[in-house]
Amino acid sequence: QVQLVESGGGLVQAGGSLRLSCAASGRRVSSIMTMGWFRQVPEKEREFVAAITTSGGGPSYAEAVKSRFTISRDNAKNTVSLQMNSLKPEDTAVYYCAVRSLFAGQYNYWGQGTQVTVSS
Repeated sequence: QVQLVESGGGLVQAGGSLRLSCAASGRRVSSIMTMGWFRQVPEKEREFVAAITTSGGGPSYAEAVKSRFTISRDNAKNTVSLQMNSLKPEDTAVYYCAVRSLFAGQYNYWGQGTQVTVSS
């Protein structure tokens, strides 16, 4: 009902930048309230990175990425982006786009993920 397609991952050296994008489509795209990014490394649980609401106000960030990452969204295009600056090797992970729709208690649609690798 909502499809999410991520793009923009890749390999970058420490200190570099990458921009991830996620495009949402489907019958229920108009019900999206919050769009966010999560990341996961092997053998660890998926962790929250950043999120932004429909209104665009008050984006939230994990402590580990504050001041380095910036989340933004374009409601007209149903896209959310994550600008990642000053990347560190510990940012290496598969990054997932996720959305929470109206009346959903948690993120209920997920993308397939895009790999981000930061070399030291």
